[in-house]
Amino acid sequence: MEIRRVQVTGGASFVVTLPKDWAEAQKIVKNDPVGLIVQPDGTLLITKKITEDPVQRIKEIDSTAITDPAFLFRMLIGAYITGFTMIRITTKVRFPPFVRTVVRDFTQMTIGQEVVEESETAITIKDLLNPAEMPYDNTIKRMFVIIKTMHEDAVTALETHNRALAMDVIKRDTDADRLNWLIARQTSMILQNASLSRKMGISPNMATNYYMLSRIIERVGDHAVRIAEHSIPIIDVDFDKKFMNAIRKASALSLEIFDRSIITFFNADMKEAHRNIESITALENICGEINNMVLKQDALVALNIAYISESIRRAGEYAGDISETVINLLVDNEIAPHPLKSRK
Repeated sequence: MEIRRVQVTGGASFVVTLPKDWAEAQKIVKNDPVGLIVQPDGTLLITKKITEDPVQRIKEIDSTAITDPAFLFRMLIGAYITGFTMIRITTKVRFPPFVRTVVRDFTQMTIGQEVVEESETAITIKDLLNPAEMPYDNTIKRMFVIIKTMHEDAVTALETHNRALAMDVIKRDTDADRLNWLIARQTSMILQNASLSRKMGISPNMATNYYMLSRIIERVGDHAVRIAEHSIPIIDVDFDKKFMNAIRKASALSLEIFDRSIITFFNADMKEAHRNIESITALENICGEINNMVLKQDALVALNIAYISESIRRAGEYAGDISETVINLLVDNEIAPHPLKSRK
């Protein structure tokens, strides 16, 4: 860290000189304006950029040597999440068919991405979404509703022998993924652009916490998918009512913990978050009872019920992680009002 002393000129103005190397690197000369941005933690950001125009970042991807569609798709998702506003895919020869398929899948699975130019050797994808128009709160609440419904439907599919419903739960995971990717993208852009942080009314630190929250919620969704996946092999089995009653009981408690975790996050309720974490023990006990009950069943049923029970338990434990995050945030902000308090 370079230390500089504050001087006073004219009896009222506080002055600090800028590092010469930095000024020259930014091509700043006499009488050039610079922007001063006060950060939420009290630090001062100095920038040559004084307009509110969004930062335009272009990612060039040469697909000539790429033969794996999954690799290309992951590169596109990586460019999306890290905040590139335009992605240009090129090739030295004609595109193979899989490239256009991957591009189509990418634009359908992400929010705001559209192909704006296309030729035999180049495809340009542009971000048409203003990230400030998608508040974090709304996205988190939408993720919660989607994933809670997925979990409920996965258990219902097992109970009602509904294979189509189980398959639909698996397909819905894409809806949760695209919202999680959006939050990851917004967070990357906020960390790169202080003006976006001001426009969205959220500090970079809080944006990072929202991203951590969305990752946990997305993992709860992954376990809803696993419940559906392990229901399909035994979907036609007529279970003893005690099995389904126990699974229903565990599922209801897991979702109750999930529901309370989101409520405590938005209410910034530390005591309720603590009580929510403590309730996980009851869920673990019920899931343990389910695993003991299926020991006398045939291998196919026992294995898949054990996996279902495990996913129900893990979903509740991930929900408990949300409540732990609430406590950590409130402890960190106990001197000043918590940032969530003003967002309810």
